[in-house]
Amino acid sequence: MVSEHANPLASVGGVDSGGQNVHVAALAASLVKRGHEVTVFSRRDHPSAPGVVMSADGYAVEHVPAGPPTEVPKDELLQYMPAFADHLAERWAAQRYDLVHAHFWMSGVASVPAAATTGVPVVQTFHALGTVKRRQQGARDTSPRSRVRREAQLCAAVDHVIATCSDEVRELRALGLDSARVSVVPCGVDVHAFVPGPPPANRRPRLLVLGRLVERKGVGNVIEALAWLPGVELVIAGGPVAEALAADPEVDRLRALAERHEVADRVCFVGRAARSDVPRLMQSADVVVAVPWYEPFGIVPLEAMACGRPVVGSAVGGLLDTVVPGVTGELVPPRRPDLLAAALRELLAHPERQAAYGKAGFTRATRSYRWERVAAKTEDVYAAVLSRHAQSPVGSLR
Repeated sequence: MVSEHANPLASVGGVDSGGQNVHVAALAASLVKRGHEVTVFSRRDHPSAPGVVMSADGYAVEHVPAGPPTEVPKDELLQYMPAFADHLAERWAAQRYDLVHAHFWMSGVASVPAAATTGVPVVQTFHALGTVKRRQQGARDTSPRSRVRREAQLCAAVDHVIATCSDEVRELRALGLDSARVSVVPCGVDVHAFVPGPPPANRRPRLLVLGRLVERKGVGNVIEALAWLPGVELVIAGGPVAEALAADPEVDRLRALAERHEVADRVCFVGRAARSDVPRLMQSADVVVAVPWYEPFGIVPLEAMACGRPVVGSAVGGLLDTVVPGVTGELVPPRRPDLLAAALRELLAHPERQAAYGKAGFTRATRSYRWERVAAKTEDVYAAVLSRHAQSPVGSLR
């Protein structure tokens, strides 16, 4: 696997660490359990990072020397992808791999030329598409200008694409991808770590928002909705560690928004949460809220469902697949705090409905989205790609 900016060993909740880190780590671990040997190549972003780390879950992480050994915003990493590709080509010439799975578009940019030197097939998962980001963020999109063009080139160059939700397939077709060369395999949830907990203790109703603190995640919209929900408290987990919250610009913006809407006394920022603490956070909430403006998939709603908590989310991207309105939660249009408040008010007023949604969500998450199932589906895609690759007269579909 190649995951140029999202190291599976990194802590989650920073600006550039989130669902992709979790996805790569869990998929790699699950494939190891199924008998595969897995190496994840990720950019070296710290001078003391060792060349190779063997994870506790049995997969190796190789830190690739491409660019300075410091944290670099992912939108500034494209300039280092030629060096990344050269390193991969050298490593793959020395050690044969059966298949490469690139995660994110820049990983694909590095993987395709490196794999071409050895004839190894490449599977691509984008995790997010530049077309969607540009449509949603407009002039505030900080992606390299060439991103959309390069993603279209990858659609033509790789052997197969794994989309994480059905909505993504439509976007990929618009980029020119043949429907025969894309499969939908969702993200998963660790049903052994994320489990239902006891009902929240007697206190005022609590909402939880968890994830990266960037504007497009819609945290500000939840704060705005809180003004219509008297007596309800909001816990926000994510961003920097608790000690650094005061110096974070996005936290400053959100706190100012809470002051402006006179809800600051009901908003609690807890900072970045360790993965081991996330289940407890979810179990402490009455409702988990995930209302991004756009979302390639969204792991948080799945984790909440596995914890037996109802989800109120945006009707975008992967949430359209995972959250079933009226069964496991509710979906509302993004950037509509008024409609979000109405959905939350109705749900919080009916504890029996919360319990029913939580129970149904747990069943859905554990039956359809456990990582063992996701890994098996991914393995099926790998096997089909390898079969076609072996039958191709040039050794590759590219």
